[in-house]
Amino acid sequence: MKYMMYDFFTKDEGEREWLIAILNEHHFEGFEETSDSLKGYVKAAYIRPLLVKEVLFDNDLHHITFEQSEVPEKNWNEEWEKNFEPIVVAGKVGIRAPFHAPLKTEYEIIIEPKMSFGTGHHATTASVIAMMMETDFTEKKVLDFGSGTGVLAILAEKLKAAKIIAVDYEEWAYRNCLENTESNSCVHIHCLKGDDTMVFEEKFDIILANINRQVILKNMEKWKTLMKEKGVLIISGILQSDEAIIMREVKRLKLFADKILRNNGWLAISIKQP
Repeated sequence: MKYMMYDFFTKDEGEREWLIAILNEHHFEGFEETSDSLKGYVKAAYIRPLLVKEVLFDNDLHHITFEQSEVPEKNWNEEWEKNFEPIVVAGKVGIRAPFHAPLKTEYEIIIEPKMSFGTGHHATTASVIAMMMETDFTEKKVLDFGSGTGVLAILAEKLKAAKIIAVDYEEWAYRNCLENTESNSCVHIHCLKGDDTMVFEEKFDIILANINRQVILKNMEKWKTLMKEKGVLIISGILQSDEAIIMREVKRLKLFADKILRNNGWLAISIKQP
């Protein structure tokens, strides 16, 4: 299948990380950083220049210019595996691929390094993991919205959650989540393919949403209705420059931010019912 390479001209590290986060949601399968730009690779059938312009505009990145060109198909999983390194998050959570040696951390998660976003290497995922380590998951019902690899859902089970529903709208993310939950011998995780139109018949003690500002703002009111009394909503995928926008919505919904983590230009926020 024909691939396209989009070359986004920005030297700003925060903008590059934000681009990687949002382009993962639009079928991009690999990235390469140069001194002047961020290169993103995607199957030609899944993208068009007009859509890329719309994505940049919707995420306040319309000032970034780009060029596109056709490239030979690559084995992106092979490329990913070459650069995937084990990582320890919050001093206790080890995340590695099946081909790495055990990390001997208190909690160890095995992730098959497909192209799903969320391996613990990005500041947003690491920050959510840090917040999870300070949250009581014992016998709790959890919703992981935008689950990607399933790493947060897997950690929730290891932290003794009773039931976890992991949702992602991408077919490859859904399949990767299934594969990873099986690799980690999880029995309480239900992987589902769906989007923000899904209807849930139950309420949750904890909701995890490591996505992006637009999806968070669109769904926060709905998530509030899904939270049990004294429930917790942990969100990330938010640039620090968007903190005021998010906090206005938190206040409008009569919720309160219990804790905020700032990491490399990104935010993670733990939100509770008053």
